Amino acid sequence: MAWLKKIVVRDFRNIQLAELKFSPNINCISGNNGEGKTNLMDAIWYLSMTKSAFSSSDRYNFRYGSNSFSLSGTYAMENGTDSRFSISVEDGGAKKLRRDDKPYAKVSDHIGVLPVVMVSPSDISLVSESGEERRRFTNAVLSQMDHAYLTDIQQYNRLLLQRNKILKSYRPDLSLLKVFDERMTEYADSVYRARKTFVERLCPMVGKYHALISGGREEVSVRYVSDLDKAPLGSLLAASVQKDMVLKYTTAGVQRDDLEFLLDGHPLRKCGSQGQQKSFLVALKFSQYELMKQDYGHAPMLLLDDVFDKLDYGRISNLLSMVAGSDFGQIFITDSNKVRLTGLVDGITLDRAYFDTREGNFTQLQ
Repeated sequence: MAWLKKIVVRDFRNIQLAELKFSPNINCISGNNGEGKTNLMDAIWYLSMTKSAFSSSDRYNFRYGSNSFSLSGTYAMENGTDSRFSISVEDGGAKKLRRDDKPYAKVSDHIGVLPVVMVSPSDISLVSESGEERRRFTNAVLSQMDHAYLTDIQQYNRLLLQRNKILKSYRPDLSLLKVFDERMTEYADSVYRARKTFVERLCPMVGKYHALISGGREEVSVRYVSDLDKAPLGSLLAASVQKDMVLKYTTAGVQRDDLEFLLDGHPLRKCGSQGQQKSFLVALKFSQYELMKQDYGHAPMLLLDDVFDKLDYGRISNLLSMVAGSDFGQIFITDSNKVRLTGLVDGITLDRAYFDTREGNFTQLQ
């Protein structure tokens, strides 16, 4: 497995400069809210995914008063060698991504090289927000495991954008729309099959991990919902073309896919408490972790950002007992309660590193 040995962060969020060395096992970052714990986790995520886990635009990642940021990480790779990955971003400029000082031909070629899973309080948007959040989650997982999927969803979205542009024109060309329909259908079918298989594999794992966290008090499941459950995309687009021309956008396709999260057969969003929703989301992310480990043949990095929030002590203990097993690789944990964090982690392993955070500055503790 790849694990992060050292990171250098410059002008990222509230971090002016940080150079940190990590344990290959568990790394604990404590500090008050707003001091920079999550920003460090996001920097680690960025080195894997080439974008922030929280901001859609890089301009929100620049430290106040700065118009650029850079990240670099030295990783121990699966083949036993070390590699250095670096990303630099300037306001208005192109994103520069390098491995061992050699630039990538395409940024997307890096996705999946450093597999990572993050659990954070922002995951609640997967329950509370629209299907777009759940599609983003699905895309992030599948893009790391399957580069062909990443290509297919990128091509589909590009064609969808062009089709919608035609629909917005004064007199849409029906023959041209038909050409786009045929091209989109091929990519949509591949995306649909990949997502369907993903959910079929994911659902029993979510149930297993949720039972471990909650003590088996509730039963949970995940259901995939797609327009393509009814018919191939080409047929759906042909049937909806008149409506699309009136509304001026494409009303059928995998861009409308969704995941339904169920608690004892009822919608989690409506029936689950904050603690139940949190437990489900942790189980969901741990299931993602297991799927990625199966497909990669080794464990991805696991980032647990404030996961103890809204979980009772019993569920916290169950959670940490899970990650203490040999099945897990390098782990990063943040918590605002240093005493709680050290008490829980010291009871699991002595192979760990502690860091304290204050105003974007990090101090390693003994």
